[in-house]
Amino acid sequence: MNTAASERGKTGTVPGSTGKAPETVSDVVFRQIRQDIISGALKPGEKIKLERAKERYSISISSLREILSRLTTENLVLAEGQRGFEVSPASRKELLELADLRTVLETHAIGLSFASGNLEWEGRIVAAHYKLAAAERKLLAGDASRTVDWVRYDWEFHQAIVSACDSATLMSTLSSVFDRFLRYHMLARSFRGQAVVDDHKLLFELAVKRNTEGARAVIRKHIESGVEHVLASGFIA
Repeated sequence: MNTAASERGKTGTVPGSTGKAPETVSDVVFRQIRQDIISGALKPGEKIKLERAKERYSISISSLREILSRLTTENLVLAEGQRGFEVSPASRKELLELADLRTVLETHAIGLSFASGNLEWEGRIVAAHYKLAAAERKLLAGDASRTVDWVRYDWEFHQAIVSACDSATLMSTLSSVFDRFLRYHMLARSFRGQAVVDDHKLLFELAVKRNTEGARAVIRKHIESGVEHVLASGFIA
């Protein structure tokens, strides 16, 4: 995986990036490693060998240490002192804690978002659900190649629903919790089929109607069912 190397410019930033702070090579590699952990490409409890990771991500060991230290703040990586780093283990306890956190954060954000969302917000929800539903139809038809698309569109849909909450801190915290919760589904190779499709369709309809309590009830059920599905997969005790 040498994307970072191909994108590296003379100044150490990624060419073509926009905004006040150009994206650095470290930012690109940070996202790559984070995604590899969430997707399960880096397994729970796996030792991260710095020399091997240096070659895999085309970055210096000093920068790699800084990136892995950043990931410890999200509890995706554990620092082992002089022994290096390892991917955080998966556990039933953490799964249940993440489910509780996500429920609290997402239901709270729904109330704020539904109260202040405008026409542009509704448009984001419509667009996000359209892409998600299309990916889900492919999955239901047996096209497993759309799983990566589904994972991305799933988060974009949930993010769109709460995007009018007007709190950067709430959105950032929810994003981190959502991704860590998602890791369990990826490890369980989990797509719940028609049940999850029905949840998303109902959530979409309730969001457009701004039915706060109805949407909160669907989210609670959606998360609880997801936990049950992961536990039923048997990959964690």
